[in-house]
Amino acid sequence: MNLPMIWKWMGVVTMFGAMTHAAVEPVEVTLFPEGAVEPAGFVAEPEGLMEDKKKDGVKRVGNVSVPMMTVYRPETGANGTAVLVCPGGGYSILAIEHEGTQVCEWLNSLGVTAVLLKYRVPRRDATRPHVYPLEDARQAMKLLRARGGEWGIKPDRIGVLGFSAGGNLSVMLALNPEGAADMEAVRPNFAVPVYPAYLTVGGGNGELVKEIVVDEKAPPVCLIHAHNDKITPAGSALLYLAYQRAGRPAELHVYSAGGHGFGMKANGDAINEWPARVGAWLKQIGMLEPAGG
Repeated sequence: MNLPMIWKWMGVVTMFGAMTHAAVEPVEVTLFPEGAVEPAGFVAEPEGLMEDKKKDGVKRVGNVSVPMMTVYRPETGANGTAVLVCPGGGYSILAIEHEGTQVCEWLNSLGVTAVLLKYRVPRRDATRPHVYPLEDARQAMKLLRARGGEWGIKPDRIGVLGFSAGGNLSVMLALNPEGAADMEAVRPNFAVPVYPAYLTVGGGNGELVKEIVVDEKAPPVCLIHAHNDKITPAGSALLYLAYQRAGRPAELHVYSAGGHGFGMKANGDAINEWPARVGAWLKQIGMLEPAGG
C-alpha cells in the first residue's frame, strides 16, 4: 500500500497478516486549505518523523501544523462505514504507525473505510490540550459528512477510534459540546476509545472531567483498557457507568494486563485480541452490514 508523504516509506505491516481487503490509493485532504488558526505567538516548526530516542520502535510524527486526513478505502467489500482514526502521543506527537496506519489496514479488512487524522501537535494549550485537536477532528467530521459520497461513506455511519490522547480526543468529539455551533453535525455515530487518557479530574479515580456530557444523544461506545494501565483505567470505567445511568448503549473491556500504548503491537497477551472484540461489537451495532441505498 503506497502511503502518502512521510508515511510512504514506513513499510507498514499489520500483525494480523495478509488482509482480505487490500486498500486502494489513499486520498489526502487538508482540513483547513486557508490554514488553521493558531494561538497568538505560536511559532510552527517543521513537521517530521522524530528520532527514536526511546529505542522502542514507535514511529512518532511531530510538529504538525497543517492538520490533514487521509482516506484509506478497501479495494473490495466496502460497507459504507467509516472510522476516523486518532493516534495517541500525549498531545505532543502522533504515534502514526501502531496507532495509525496499521489500524487503518485492520479496518479495511472489515470493509470499513479508515480515515487517519493528523491533528495538530504539540500542545497549544497546556491546561486544555484537546482544544485545537478537537477543532481538527470536528472539521474532519464535517468534511466526511459533506464529501463522504466521494469515497462511498454513508453520513450516518461515521465513527471515531482513538488511542490514549487520541482516545481522549475521540471522547471529546463524541461527548463535549463546548464550542460546537452544531454538535450533531460533528458528533460521530459511534466511538471506540482505546486506553483513553485525561478523562478524570486530576488523573484520579473519582470523577470525569466536566467537559464530558453523557445524555440521550451520546453515541454507542466500546471502551478498551488494561487494568494495569498507569494512566488510570478509571476513566473508561467511569464513562461506562455514566452511559449506564443515561441508558445509552455501551460496552467495556478491561484486560488484566497490557499496560498503556499497546495499540496494534503483538506481544502474546490476551489484550492483543481487542480488535476482534471491537469487530464483533461493530457487527452487533450493524456497522459491518452493507449499507443500503
